[in-house]
Amino acid sequence: MTRTVAPTDSTHRSPRGALALGKNPGRSRSHNRRVLLELLRRNGPQGRKALADLAGISTQAVANIIEELVADGLLLDMGRKRTGRGLPPIQYAINPDGAVTIGLEISVGELTATLLDLGGNLRHEERFSLDDMRPDAVLALIGDEVRRLIARQSARLMGVGVVMPGPFGIEGLSGVGPTTLKDWTDIDVAGRLSGDLGVPVVVDNDANAAAVGEMLFGKGQNVGHFCMLYFGAGIGLGAIVQDQPLRGAFGNAGEIGHIPVAPGGLPCQCGQSGCLEGYASIHALSGYLGSSDRVLRADEIRARIDAGDPAIDDWLASAAPHLATMIGMIENIFDPQTVILGGKLPGRLLDDLVARLKVPPSVANRPSRVLPRVQRGQAGQGSAALGAAALPFFNAITPQLDLAEPVPVPQE
Repeated sequence: MTRTVAPTDSTHRSPRGALALGKNPGRSRSHNRRVLLELLRRNGPQGRKALADLAGISTQAVANIIEELVADGLLLDMGRKRTGRGLPPIQYAINPDGAVTIGLEISVGELTATLLDLGGNLRHEERFSLDDMRPDAVLALIGDEVRRLIARQSARLMGVGVVMPGPFGIEGLSGVGPTTLKDWTDIDVAGRLSGDLGVPVVVDNDANAAAVGEMLFGKGQNVGHFCMLYFGAGIGLGAIVQDQPLRGAFGNAGEIGHIPVAPGGLPCQCGQSGCLEGYASIHALSGYLGSSDRVLRADEIRARIDAGDPAIDDWLASAAPHLATMIGMIENIFDPQTVILGGKLPGRLLDDLVARLKVPPSVANRPSRVLPRVQRGQAGQGSAALGAAALPFFNAITPQLDLAEPVPVPQE
């Protein structure tokens, strides 16, 4: 096992979109807590009256909840803000040291771990190569890594997010082929890890999590509607709709790798032919580079790019047309503000891929565009692990009930 450590001090600015309203009845107290935390996450320090106006609940209800959140260490009293005549209001802000979450991305041959604080700051990122992909071995490593990371923190661990390639629970697709995790189909990852660690564990697919990571740390900031094409070993789609990840009824939304784009084309492990994954994925690129039995790591691909390997250009010429076709379909289905490419492909290769795309006409052909139709992501190769760490925050902080009228979302 090899380990690469990349500590960083990144912060995020939250996107603006639909806000949730609070409720005054006592039975909605937990919902109101989430509303206030979300408002402070989005807008920065606020006073009680301002929070009450934004949330649509009484000032007394806000005062009671703020007292609880301060006592729990989740909010900080920032003192009084001078605004003119009268007694200045006390400002409250999220306490970054109030809690942390850990995100883990399990991919073919690699484990990525990240740690975020309550303020959304990335405190740690680390990668491990996985020589043993058996569930027992990987889950034991995850348990050890979480305990090691949390031992360094004074803040409590709010939860753990784990992401991996989908689809989940689909006969003939889950655990099939070299781009998925073999023997993981019937593993209760959340149950086993939460029992081991004693904290809530959220499991999602890598593309959904990468979209969340890009929303918090990359080109998806302040963009309420976007789609992200995520290059893991295969390829997946993460969609953000009104600042929320679109997961589908069973967590498998965005499974585009097994949509045929070349009828009668290359045979696929799913039983079809001409699937997108067979052309536009790291597994497909690995085949061009002479490694059909193993998915190459990003550093190995980068070395081949640096060496000027002509097979890289051959793959780009093959992948770009099929990817462009899929992007046109995605635009017509989701009508996003932009489509973002990201994942474990080196950034230079993503740039080359974007430059080669000739996306067909779609509803995205608007003369008033500000954002490009397609662009390379900014959150980096750890975007899925960043999103994984954000998932417990989404569950604990982001309200899911009673959306208010949307705040106007920028056109691009």
